[in-house]
Amino acid sequence: MNRNILIVDDERVICQHLKRVLEKEGYEVSVAGSGEEALQKLDAKAFKLAVVDIKMPGIDGLQLLDIIKKKYSDTSVVIMTAHGSIETAVSAMKRGAVDYLRKPFEIEEILLVVERVFERLNLLEENIYLKSQIEEKNRFGNIISQNHKMKNIFNIISTVAPTDSTVLIQGETGTGKELVARAIHYHSYRKGKRFVTINCGALPETLLESELFGHEKGSFTGAVRQKIGKFEYADGGTVFLDEIGDITPAMQVKLLRFLQEMEFERVGGNTTIGVDVRVICATNKNLQEEVREGRFREDLFYRINVVPINLPPLRERMEDLPLLALHFLRKYSEKMGKEITAISQDVLDKMMHYSWPGNVRELENIIERAVIMERSDTVTELDLPPEISSPVSKGVNVVSYSLPEWIEENEKSYLIEILERYHGNVEKARIQAGIGTKTFYRKLKKYN
Repeated sequence: MNRNILIVDDERVICQHLKRVLEKEGYEVSVAGSGEEALQKLDAKAFKLAVVDIKMPGIDGLQLLDIIKKKYSDTSVVIMTAHGSIETAVSAMKRGAVDYLRKPFEIEEILLVVERVFERLNLLEENIYLKSQIEEKNRFGNIISQNHKMKNIFNIISTVAPTDSTVLIQGETGTGKELVARAIHYHSYRKGKRFVTINCGALPETLLESELFGHEKGSFTGAVRQKIGKFEYADGGTVFLDEIGDITPAMQVKLLRFLQEMEFERVGGNTTIGVDVRVICATNKNLQEEVREGRFREDLFYRINVVPINLPPLRERMEDLPLLALHFLRKYSEKMGKEITAISQDVLDKMMHYSWPGNVRELENIIERAVIMERSDTVTELDLPPEISSPVSKGVNVVSYSLPEWIEENEKSYLIEILERYHGNVEKARIQAGIGTKTFYRKLKKYN
């Protein structure tokens, strides 16, 4: 880290005195006799610290402080004042000064203040470096995790990316399925070609067919010109079919034929078109269950499920939450031009006790909102939505219950939820819960 200091004071004697004292301690010191001269020097060189007199002709110390905080945000400011009132110094601190000195001051005092500023800057830089190292160590593409399940997924991505195998990514909404698909594409030999995404669940069958395969002019009402479909557009690259579990039986047949032959006809056309694309599919549904229930073709399932990847929800990888939260904090702080560098421990504790039904996407949205609302350098409890900041779970006031009572209440809620998920099928619910048949029936009887 550079140790450059700028002294700004219209009294040259003070500037030269401070320059001599600080240079003896190994600092590199420049001086300016006015706010205007200081801005010229700041334009020409990067300074870690500016020691600024508060009362100067022209641009005074407080005005210079405001400009530095806005234009030269990497420069910390210490204010000097000979004009007595502690209120002036406090005002400067509120406007962004890191410390203040009252004239006349002793040499030891200025050295102590400067040393304290540089110690703080060193700690901040070390903290940022360590966080970046931790994040980089636990990163694959744009996916960040230190969870063992996710590390296994990183290994699968590395293994499958160089191949052309079809991949099926399953996971709850917001777990990062598209990030995994992009990581596979950008670690493959197709990375120089297009990565095309289409949400199969967002379009009716007729529009989806046209989007995937294209159409000829006049093939249906509104088809005023020929349209190139996503498979043709992505030739040589990768097509990501999100929410594949939502397509109709008729579209399942057409997609299966395409995957078998890598050929298709545009809607309303007779010419067979061959393409070379890799297909990656994703769904938040349990496709095995969909096959058993007859809603999804078994042959199509086996065709797209060559390499399965099952993404765990955030609640099953909570050790990643602080890492992800800090990553999003840095992302949105930079995007919004703010200097928010930390999340309070109280906030992190509450986050760690939240179930995150919206997964990583929900966490990112909450951190973005916190950055918008926060005015200090630390995210506080006030930035959190009520469902996190309030100590309530499923309508139960936690602090009014003993631990056994709380466990019992939440166990009951869990059993109700899991039975609803499997439409009252006790055996499927029992297997998902991971407990024996007798134990499961005993709990059903216990909770009526």
